[in-house]
Amino acid sequence: MKKIILSAIVLSSLAAIFAFTLSQNWQITDQYNITFSTSGASGIFKKFTGSIAFDDQNTVTSKFDVTIDVNSINTGNGMQNKDAKSAEWFDAAKYPVIKYTSTKIVKTGSSYQSTGNLQMHGITKQITIPFTFKRTGSGGEFDGVFTVNRNDFNIGKPDAEVGTDIKLTVSVPVIKK
Repeated sequence: MKKIILSAIVLSSLAAIFAFTLSQNWQITDQYNITFSTSGASGIFKKFTGSIAFDDQNTVTSKFDVTIDVNSINTGNGMQNKDAKSAEWFDAAKYPVIKYTSTKIVKTGSSYQSTGNLQMHGITKQITIPFTFKRTGSGGEFDGVFTVNRNDFNIGKPDAEVGTDIKLTVSVPVIKK
């Protein structure tokens, strides 16, 4: 009898520890906003999907795995949209998505940093994205601003009229799953 009680205590303790160490799973809402800007071009990406596991109190188990649909690019100009999707720039037919997968998330003061792999135009580079997370009732919002050098991913011509550094501003509201 003592063995059964001891086993039950050990199992329930392990279950409690396991549940405590898992990150909260979040669902991305439709109100996200992914914008980019540089000299010569700016716009938004209209299709963004992925999975987010995040615990603001224990980032060790947190992970981002998100994807942007390149064909959803919108610069506000039909001709620029067509050019951006062409083989000269993003080559959306060959590389239809931009993917980011985190490898480490850490708290830095009142904000966070996610280090991970950004895959774009067939090239994968490690980048660090600073962001904030604000809880709102049963949801929250991730906000970040970072810069990507388009030449690192062979997007466009190095001497093109469009700037080299692309500023990305990300706002991703989420709700608990």
